[in-house]
Amino acid sequence: MRLSLLCAGLLAALPAAAVEGMWTPEQLPQVADALKKAGLQLDPATLTDLTGQPMGAIVSLGGCTASFVSPNGLVVTNHHCAYGALQLNSTPERHMLRDGFIASSLADEPSAGPGARIWVTEEIRDVTEQVLGGISRRATDRARNDAIDTAQKKLVAECEAEAGYRCRVFSHFGGVQYRLFRQFEIRDVRIAYAPPDAIGRFGGDIDNWQWPRQTGDFTFYRAYVGPDGKPAPYSKENVPYRPKHHLPMATAGVSDGDFVMVAGYPGRTQRYQLAGQIDDAITWAYPTQIQIFDDLIDIAETAGRTDPDVAIKYAASLAGWNNGRKNMAGMLEGFARSDASGIKHREEAGLVAWLEGQGRAGKAALDNYRAYVALVDSQRAMRERDRIVGALASTGLIGSANTLYRLAQERAKDDASREAGFQQRDWPGIEAGQRQLERRLDVKVDRRILGYWFAKYAALPASQRLPELDAWAGLSGDVPSTAELAAKLDALYAGTMLHQTDARISAFNADLATLDASDDSFIQLAAALAPALQRRDDERKALNGAVARLQPGYMQALIDYRTSQGRATYPDANSSLRLTFGNVMGVQPRDGLVYTPFTTTRGIVQKHTGEDPFDATQVQLDAITERRFGAWSVESLNDVPVNYLADLDVTGGNSGSPTLNAKGELVGLIFDGIWESVASDWVFDTELTRTIHVDSRYMLWIMDEVYPAPAILEELGITPRPR
Repeated sequence: MRLSLLCAGLLAALPAAAVEGMWTPEQLPQVADALKKAGLQLDPATLTDLTGQPMGAIVSLGGCTASFVSPNGLVVTNHHCAYGALQLNSTPERHMLRDGFIASSLADEPSAGPGARIWVTEEIRDVTEQVLGGISRRATDRARNDAIDTAQKKLVAECEAEAGYRCRVFSHFGGVQYRLFRQFEIRDVRIAYAPPDAIGRFGGDIDNWQWPRQTGDFTFYRAYVGPDGKPAPYSKENVPYRPKHHLPMATAGVSDGDFVMVAGYPGRTQRYQLAGQIDDAITWAYPTQIQIFDDLIDIAETAGRTDPDVAIKYAASLAGWNNGRKNMAGMLEGFARSDASGIKHREEAGLVAWLEGQGRAGKAALDNYRAYVALVDSQRAMRERDRIVGALASTGLIGSANTLYRLAQERAKDDASREAGFQQRDWPGIEAGQRQLERRLDVKVDRRILGYWFAKYAALPASQRLPELDAWAGLSGDVPSTAELAAKLDALYAGTMLHQTDARISAFNADLATLDASDDSFIQLAAALAPALQRRDDERKALNGAVARLQPGYMQALIDYRTSQGRATYPDANSSLRLTFGNVMGVQPRDGLVYTPFTTTRGIVQKHTGEDPFDATQVQLDAITERRFGAWSVESLNDVPVNYLADLDVTGGNSGSPTLNAKGELVGLIFDGIWESVASDWVFDTELTRTIHVDSRYMLWIMDEVYPAPAILEELGITPRPR
């Protein structure tokens, strides 16, 4: 019944919503008319075929999106999505972040890291009945959580019976629907081409979320499999993967007003959150996290100024922290500008009034809504503790020790009973993380960061602290002195070998008895913390069960209410496959200010200062000055287009997604949004929302003229200029 109501709502509401919406593949038939009206030239039905063209070429990197662009496994994504892989391969002597990288041959392509993955979605199916069908109405919240968890594990285990596949169950509409994704898992990912930072990061954090923009945010990976065509870890014997489909690169690009669409794996949006939750974000969550980002950035940047190796190790972390900090600041500004809280409160009041007029069914839904609001409100009391303890327990070496100790605990169980994230299917990922840690961690910096979190923990009220951690730290009711905490941390770091890969891998392979007998100070701390972390896990599971009991009813009421208003309802983004569409266009964000839809290389020259992040390479400046644009200049612009704007609906996780034209050809990559529309993660603004894309013609010009990669161009079907 729930699903039929949802589809009816979509059919009734779609004519009013052509741009807003991150549509799931099964919803696309309902938006077929809107797609055609916007300019799609393909049969809309082709977009529902996950193994056809073009959807079969879209892949997930886990946190970013990418796409196959050649029959030889070549994959294109954003430069910032490959930043961690480039950092992992960089040293002060071979600085791939700073200098870029061009593989001279397939044999020269380095691994993107043991944890790098490419997931090719081959099937999505509804499993709502299998997940929810066996749950008793009288089940406790904890039992409800465990039943859902057990059902999902069973579905995943059955799906992964064939080697080489990774499966996951996604919840849509707050638990109204569940869908199982089956993905071919490519485990050998290598770097084929990356422009220098001065191109891939031009403008850096200063230009992040800003327009005009001139960033060449693209990098190429290559997917490899074993000689038998099946997924395999990195090996010299592996061969390039032969995808069933790949995207053709459009050399003509797009113009103002042209149809564009993006398919990808957007991370998280909060458009159906309660009004109280956006108030929490405004008054506490975002301001608190911004200060944390500022503090962590200061710690890492201070250390990196005097140590180039530290600067490289924390480059990816700093990029993430800076991006998160600016995103949240933009959210807060956008909330104030758009009265987002007022919008959410008015919508919620409208929902309540509508339910009050719906008779007995409305009363039941209203009671459920009020119970859900009360549940959300109840979490405020311990939110500071939960944030601090969660961060402390997952930081650097203590995070490594806690993971290894929990793994040993879970290994003693049969696989179906193991905690999600610690089943046998998860072990390769855990091992990869342990092997990479030394390239992403400096002991002195880690000590400062852990000290930062310990100081925050020690300042919590005694009633909110963990007895086990207090006992280890020697805390009583009073806040210890800075000197006392420093001495405790000094002893902790002096008594460990977990900063060495061999020690972590030894612990990874150890059983629980071996770890319990360990004299490593971090392992001992993890053992002491285990009961407290288990209690927090139990609290989380009971809360998840309560949410699973109440949130679906709230969402169904909201769907019905929106349907009554002729408004569409699509699921909040949750890292599952979505498609969004619109047109290339500029915007007038404020009176007297117009953002034109394209930027060009002229802007690079205008912004160039010679200092990071506006330090264009001399070879690029020379090519621009001498107008060596070749086939990539656009007559109407009298220049090479660099970035462009479109009115698409995306969020984090869409980074690296291919931007496709009306024929399904690749015309760029999405990599950002404008400052004025950041708050659309919560409240979509039809007038202001614009996304930023790197133009395919700029990518090709860079590879043809500035940072030449003739072999890559030929693989893309492009004839490089004679040299």
